[in-house]
Amino acid sequence: MCRVAIALGFVLVAGLGLILAREKGQGTAAVPARRVKGSLPRVRPVPAPLVSELKSSEPPVTVVGQVTYASDVATIFQEKCQSCHRPGQVAPFALRTYDEARRWAKPIREAVESRRMPPWHADPRVGHFLNDRSLSPRERATLLAWIDQGTPLGDPKDLPPKKKFSNGWAIGTPDLILTMATPYEVVAEGVLSYQRFQVETGFTEDHWIQAAEARPGNRAVVHHICVFLADDRPKGDRMSDELRELVCYAPGDLPSIFPPGTAKHLPAGAVLNIEVHYTPIGTVQTDQSSVGLVFARSPIHRRAFTKGISQKHFALPPGAANHAVRSSYRFAHDAQLLSLMPHMHLRGKDFRYTATYPDGRTELLLSVPAYDFGWQSVYRLAEPKPMPAGTKIDCLAHFDNSEANPANPDPKLTVRWGEQTFDEMMIGFIDFDEELSLSANSVAAQSRPRR
Repeated sequence: MCRVAIALGFVLVAGLGLILAREKGQGTAAVPARRVKGSLPRVRPVPAPLVSELKSSEPPVTVVGQVTYASDVATIFQEKCQSCHRPGQVAPFALRTYDEARRWAKPIREAVESRRMPPWHADPRVGHFLNDRSLSPRERATLLAWIDQGTPLGDPKDLPPKKKFSNGWAIGTPDLILTMATPYEVVAEGVLSYQRFQVETGFTEDHWIQAAEARPGNRAVVHHICVFLADDRPKGDRMSDELRELVCYAPGDLPSIFPPGTAKHLPAGAVLNIEVHYTPIGTVQTDQSSVGLVFARSPIHRRAFTKGISQKHFALPPGAANHAVRSSYRFAHDAQLLSLMPHMHLRGKDFRYTATYPDGRTELLLSVPAYDFGWQSVYRLAEPKPMPAGTKIDCLAHFDNSEANPANPDPKLTVRWGEQTFDEMMIGFIDFDEELSLSANSVAAQSRPRR
């Protein structure tokens, strides 16, 4: 897909003004510099009305007692923060030790109180998700109490064992890492079209992929990465996007991870297209991005697919503060829904997925009331959700092309679909799987991609 021009990379909000001001003249019309209204938060906060409603509906944690880092707080940081707040990851500082946590106590309090951290933009009243990073009411109260009580350490003997992470890969240590053959030089200024690099897998037999992750070599200039199974046959004979897409990258939480018994198929002789969107940052840079693969170790009964439910025909009027765009998809076979990932650009405001089942029932699957281009997540369902044949998924997105949107490059423009950050996209990505028997013909029909 392009989980597609998916935007760290998909653009660090702190550097957004510089980047958009420099996106000019190479391969596209000149672009007006972004209006600067002061610094934007790295991760968008939860809307104030929702915060107020959540506070009123959550069980109050009125008394948490004396709180210490060793006994109470360190575990919360390990489970909800350290995946990003450690060296080499997207967060700007580490939270691995007491001294690091105490040093950042004031901004931590603000981020926790506003629910801006940990980053999680789904409405907690809708759906249940395996990778939910949000704090429980007690965890939130514990962190706030610890800061208000003066950040006491407590007894060091009570500290939990240090949490171990796998060398930067969210999927664990890959069985195979495929890397661009040579570094790509990113020019200092201008707008770059997507760059595509072919990488041979060397597979002599079919493989089933349990997890995959695209990893930028240089986060400062990588806007997004999408990895596809190459297919250079004539257009009418090519595989569908659901068969071709493997995984994408953007700042946030986007690796593809499938439950036991479900995997994506890569045939013998597979060649991958690594598609990279680069954003120049004012100095010449180089990048050599990679994709990591974890092979399935148990029998595969279901085949995984990725579908981008997109709407490319839209025009956001100048100044429109709440412009609606819709897209839909109907399942041809019985399937199971595994995850959802909305994608828009800088004018994206909110996004909803609704399922309408063959018996007429409707169900809201995901609501993202404050979409954040700077931190994009795959929302992995806690349990696969059956999607009987004929089930329709409707996606509804709203865009803010008004002066009130501080990230809007130019509220005077009519904005349409396009690849660059200053254009827009509307895609509701889904991961789903089908019984292998339903996909047997399509698996057998895949010939080795021609180069």
